Amino acid sequence: MNGLLRTLGSAAALLMISHPAASQMVCGKRVDIVDALQTGHSEQRTAAGLSGNGGLVELFTGEKGSWTLLMTMPGGPTCLLGAGEEWEGFERKELPGKRDSTSITSPVDHT
Repeated sequence: MNGLLRTLGSAAALLMISHPAASQMVCGKRVDIVDALQTGHSEQRTAAGLSGNGGLVELFTGEKGSWTLLMTMPGGPTCLLGAGEEWEGFERKELPGKRDSTSITSPVDHT
């Protein structure tokens, strides 16, 4: 498990570097990666959606602002797309007089 945490940490550091040769995708078993996020970083899944290529995209966030973005392909691995700090979530709010999907957002308090 410590190896996975180190791998995730290294991947996050690599994603912060803008040099193309340094940005290699880090992938593994979803259950192992999610467990590492929950136990090692106290992050929980807060959003999810399907990408155009059929992948499951998930956002994990921690109470202190850490965040990790994952993608799991059908029948394939889970890969780290990004990670960082200072995540700020927003709540969807319906615009006055509108009944469609148009919305505005407001910050979510993490305290």
